[in-house]
Amino acid sequence: QVQLVESGGGLVQPGGSLRLSCAASGSIFSIYAMGWYRQAPGKQRELVAGITSGGSTNFADSVKGRFTISRDNAKNTVYLQMSSLKPEDTAVYYCNANIRPQNGRRGDYWGQGTQVTVSS
Repeated sequence: QVQLVESGGGLVQPGGSLRLSCAASGSIFSIYAMGWYRQAPGKQRELVAGITSGGSTNFADSVKGRFTISRDNAKNTVYLQMSSLKPEDTAVYYCNANIRPQNGRRGDYWGQGTQVTVSS
């Protein structure tokens, strides 16, 4: 059983910073791309940032220059460092990873989501 567990969300003032973490665990053979999505109330889930197994990254235009994504392959963990946060960054943030389990087909896995609220 493969699981993704997120941590690091919370309440922060505009202009502040937060760091999200997402650790994959279970019977994992290999992890490919990892990323972060977010969903604000009444809106569709959108890609925030992604990172390949080789370290190439991509970002939504709305977060370029403010967010960075990184991963620690030894720990099966992906991070999202968020800076200069704005109220419009408020959303539930979800971790996503493309994983091949030890037994089973390669597929996309999701974390349970962590709330990020940017408000004064």
